[in-house]
Amino acid sequence: MRLSAYFLPTLKETPTEAKISSHRLMLRAGMIRQSSAGIYSWLPLGLKVLNKIGEIVREEQDAIGCHEMLMPTIQPADLWRDSGRYDDYGPEMLRIRDRHDRDMLYGPTNEEQITEIFAGSVKSYRDVPQMLYHIQWKFRDEVRPRFGVMRGREFLMKDAYSFDMDFDGARNSYNKMFVAYLKTYERLGLKAIPMAADPGPIGGDMSHEFMILADTGESEIACHKGFVDNDWLETAGDDLQTTVDTFTEKYAATDEKRDTDAEAALGDDLVTARAIEVGHIFYFGKKYSEKLGAIVTDSDGNNITVEMGSYGIGVSRLVGAIIEASHDEAGIIWPDSVAPFRVGLINLKVSDDECVTACDDLYARLTTAGIDTLYDDRDTRAGAKFADMDLIGLPWQLAIGPRGIKNGVIEVKNRKTGERQELSVDDAMNLLGV
Repeated sequence: MRLSAYFLPTLKETPTEAKISSHRLMLRAGMIRQSSAGIYSWLPLGLKVLNKIGEIVREEQDAIGCHEMLMPTIQPADLWRDSGRYDDYGPEMLRIRDRHDRDMLYGPTNEEQITEIFAGSVKSYRDVPQMLYHIQWKFRDEVRPRFGVMRGREFLMKDAYSFDMDFDGARNSYNKMFVAYLKTYERLGLKAIPMAADPGPIGGDMSHEFMILADTGESEIACHKGFVDNDWLETAGDDLQTTVDTFTEKYAATDEKRDTDAEAALGDDLVTARAIEVGHIFYFGKKYSEKLGAIVTDSDGNNITVEMGSYGIGVSRLVGAIIEASHDEAGIIWPDSVAPFRVGLINLKVSDDECVTACDDLYARLTTAGIDTLYDDRDTRAGAKFADMDLIGLPWQLAIGPRGIKNGVIEVKNRKTGERQELSVDDAMNLLGV
């Protein structure tokens, strides 16, 4: 993509409403613009990142046999009255009345909707277990939306739901999701800590939040220092229960679930910090299936009320969380897996025919090799180009100028390490793995 033709409205000054790094940088980097309080338009650069995160989430859900579908944003209130949550959920729920005077709502989650679909479609144990998910916009009418996409009113979420015949099956589904979440965050370049958590209005008696450490986190957490120092995912083995036990046998708790006695026993092994929630999983048994009639017959013809769980990942929230975990004073530092472009190609002198030819040739070569490249061909000063590339945080910067052409080299910068080196075009391509 040529930057001269791309819609990338970067800002030199930080908007006054932005209080945390991710909000400041997303606005300055031209990723989002506020529509109203807590509601944002996603501009091309931001949408590319959002879609890449969504695709990684989708791949890890598919890998465990969770089937993608799509449910509506607007749900009938009667479903929530049947479950008992319509009045219990609180003012965060946006309640709507349609032209036929029917009560509707903008869904904050989908337990009721998916349970109704399952109850009307599955009648036999032969079609159980099932795991279903979708990636859809949600709305919660936060009283004080803040921190940009980290605590907005409208947000993109992956929510998945499992249906099993008994507790053992439900626990196996829970374990599958637990490990899938660990793999998802690892692919996103994040170290996410699973912590015993309060289930809140979702309900249930087994729940974990996945948290990443960040100074701007809304929650104060406590955990064994091994979660910070070690990578247990690689050593946990292939068995699901063993992997989950490897993480859950060590102390880690959100602020609502902290245990002062357990923390005192840890001594110097205790870590307390601020953290950002990036996922939440729940087992809640028959809470919804009993009220909404999710019943199947077993092999003996007995009616069985299925056991359920639900599993959420804040896809749009993750964009902000990754930035909070990976930035510096100059701007964002994207992990390769979610960077909007892998390479930023900079023409240092667009009035020089040799520079233009060299940049065009390299841009064509990168494109042919399948490397997503943002080519800064604008007629502006070099310093502004370098500043914009640092701001938007692409993993690699390749700069071509008259001096480099004369010496047969280009400048290559690694955004994460800051290392700069002068290489031939072939060596630069080799560095990029081409």
